[in-house]
Amino acid sequence: MKLSAAQEGKEYIIQRIETDDEELDAFLFSLGCYSGEPITVVSHRKGGCVVSIKDARYNIDTQLADAIIV
Repeated sequence: MKLSAAQEGKEYIIQRIETDDEELDAFLFSLGCYSGEPITVVSHRKGGCVVSIKDARYNIDTQLADAIIV
C-alpha cells in the first residue's frame, strides 16, 4: 500500500521506494527513508502528510507519499 493511504498513528515498515527520479530517491534516502526502515504517519494534511522517521518528523507532499510503499 502507498504511504498516502496509511492509517495515522500506526507504524509501518517501508517495503520499497517506487520512483524513476534518482534525485527524489536520493532525497528520501537522506531522510532515512529506505527499505526495511519503520515509518509512522503522524497526520494527513491537505496536499501531503506528516511522517515520523528515526525520531524526526517531516512534512512530505502527496507525490513523495505515493512513492513510498509500506
